[in-house]
Amino acid sequence: MGVTSQAVLPASLWAATAAKAPTYAPSGSVSRADVAVVGAGYTGLSTALHLAKRGLNVLVIEASEPGWGASGRNGGQIISGLKFEPDELEREFGDRLGPVMVSEMGSSGSLVRSLIEQYQIDCHARFDGWIHAAHGDKPMREIVGPRASQWKSRGVSTRVLDSAEVARMVGTPAGLYAGGWLDPRGGVLQPLSYARGLARAAIEEGATIYAYTPVRSISRSAGKWRLNLGSSEVIADRVVLATNAYTDDLWPGLKQTVVPVTSFQVATYPLPEDVRNSVIPGGQGVTDTRRLLHYFRLDHEGRLVMGGRSPVDDNPTMDDAAALTTTIARTFPQAASAPIQFLWSGKVALTKDSLPHIHVLDDGLFAALGCNGRGVANCTMIGKVMSEFVAGARADDLPLPVTAPDPFKMHAFRKIGVIVASQYYRLLDKLESK
Repeated sequence: MGVTSQAVLPASLWAATAAKAPTYAPSGSVSRADVAVVGAGYTGLSTALHLAKRGLNVLVIEASEPGWGASGRNGGQIISGLKFEPDELEREFGDRLGPVMVSEMGSSGSLVRSLIEQYQIDCHARFDGWIHAAHGDKPMREIVGPRASQWKSRGVSTRVLDSAEVARMVGTPAGLYAGGWLDPRGGVLQPLSYARGLARAAIEEGATIYAYTPVRSISRSAGKWRLNLGSSEVIADRVVLATNAYTDDLWPGLKQTVVPVTSFQVATYPLPEDVRNSVIPGGQGVTDTRRLLHYFRLDHEGRLVMGGRSPVDDNPTMDDAAALTTTIARTFPQAASAPIQFLWSGKVALTKDSLPHIHVLDDGLFAALGCNGRGVANCTMIGKVMSEFVAGARADDLPLPVTAPDPFKMHAFRKIGVIVASQYYRLLDKLESK
């Protein structure tokens, strides 16, 4: 990412339990690259890894450290596919692009799994599935049923779950959820360890990674891109901006194409064994169908992790955790008294259409951003797609559309807009809830 005032990795469960980071190159050790990637989250690291595998000279430049942003602070749920039903995507994008988009993004979880296995990434990954739990009868009919059915028609062994099955598989009170569906492609992992594992894999393939090196400006001269790092400069043929929710003013107007919203999480101390055995005993990640969704799982040491939206920015306090501790008590009464050990927040990049965006900003200057809360699998796949594009694939041959930047109007007032929208969505969720 570009210049930032926060370089230290924020305290979180993931920062406390992550695998050791690889050794990054000293800033200034490389002055020339085929491709410079700005931002070392999943998108940037996956782009770099796949480009390096093609034999290109790749430099990743990160203002903090790989995984500093959402890639090291998310819920660690592996969710394949985009937020829209496959049929809807195919109607919207047509007979050529639609099915390819559905298939490619639907296999994003498989890509994560293959990279973990190929590079022996130590991130406590489990591929036991993902449960999408319906918070009421209407979302059960309108979201869960169609989504499970449409993926099943495309060869995925989905299962529709009734209310009793969700209660049994998740460990929630009877009737709390109207039902749900099980996606066998899903799973969970330690997100910061995964980011560090991708970084290590990219280095193994020949990429160079700078940490704690803000890019202060980029400019084009004599057909090359010049990246000003303050005390040094990098010249690159092509540049990829992969800064997502932490996009700044490095390139004019790009920041205005996404709205960053805060995702807030808490984690208990490791649960007692008898309680742990009753909370998501199958090890799946779970997300509900609320517009202001809740998502939860157990970590590899038996902590219950609960997440949701929050108006709080970075550095939340225990006072900010009240809503999520209430949600824990309602969702898992058996864990209601479990004390909170960690709490943290991070930014999620939302786009106007809730789809990820790939842009060509100038000759040889690319951007990819806006994973809308599904970053673990989607950003990994988007990085692979970006590597193909940057390496010379035609836009028409990609499994995602290449679009012009579409900024939000009145972006400067986005925080007010997020608050107003959140209140409205909270009301709708309440009206639909069981």
